[in-house]
Amino acid sequence: QVQLVESGGGLVQAGGSLRLVCVATGRIFSINDMGWYRQAPGKQRELVAVITDSGRTSYADSVKGRFLISRDNAKNTVYLQMSSLKPEDTAVYYCNADIKYYVARDIYTGKQWGQGTQVTVSS
Repeated sequence: QVQLVESGGGLVQAGGSLRLVCVATGRIFSINDMGWYRQAPGKQRELVAVITDSGRTSYADSVKGRFLISRDNAKNTVYLQMSSLKPEDTAVYYCNADIKYYVARDIYTGKQWGQGTQVTVSS
């Protein structure tokens, strides 16, 4: 019923920047928290940053001061601006959102995940 579509990953040298974009589509009623997670090979998925519908943000300690999360509520879109990238930032980045959506005339709620986008930072 709803889908999160990510874009913006790629290969970048250490010290470089990338911007990730995630768009929520479908019969959406409202979106609460939106966030980004990442999973490196052999490691558990971890929270990178989250933003509430009112714009309050929080970050993992490892990315504070380097990453910036933002959102456009009118476009159902969340962004992750990543700067001063390090090789240890290499991972698959996943978008996550807490979405209320329509199924026929009913409203359901649930956490949705995107398909993931690869970010590779070379040293």
